[in-house]
Amino acid sequence: MSADTPDSGVDLERIASAIRDILVAIGEDPDRPGLRETPDRVARMYAELFRGLRDDPEQHLQATFDEDHHEMVALRDISFNSMCEHHLMPFEGKAHIAYIPGGQVLGLSKLARIVDVFALRPQVQERLTSQIADVLAQRLHVKGCAVVLEAVHTCMTCRGVKKPGSVMVTSALRGIMHTNQATRSEALSLLHQR
Repeated sequence: MSADTPDSGVDLERIASAIRDILVAIGEDPDRPGLRETPDRVARMYAELFRGLRDDPEQHLQATFDEDHHEMVALRDISFNSMCEHHLMPFEGKAHIAYIPGGQVLGLSKLARIVDVFALRPQVQERLTSQIADVLAQRLHVKGCAVVLEAVHTCMTCRGVKKPGSVMVTSALRGIMHTNQATRSEALSLLHQR
């Protein structure tokens, strides 16, 4: 395995070496058949799971369309996964986004790509929620936006307090969604419909 795959910006050999050291530290034999390829596999996995560190959300804001649409746009149930930066354990869930265009609408798939850019980094859910809302408010210049994330955190379900089924919900409101109660209620109603 080379130290770096083309354009990845990740030192795969260094990660593999660290994983090998972890296996030894927990009392395992990294040379046994079942673990021999594990350090390389984990290195490639980390390059994939943290690719958002090398992705610029701005590139996903280029596909906008001039539309005379000034009403709410909502996209629910955008699946995402991320890694809790406190324990490097996964959390996954659904993102729900609503925005009122400021003259331009964003290509639908770009909302999901923006979620991924920020989710595929070491994260905490609260910051992830705010980052998505901030990029829409500041770069897309929407009149308002609401972002709601619901996620299950394995750092809480598999270790520590071990509470399977616990779901964390976070929200971020910007612009008119923050300042106008009626607009906020409409957005949250759309985002929570099942």
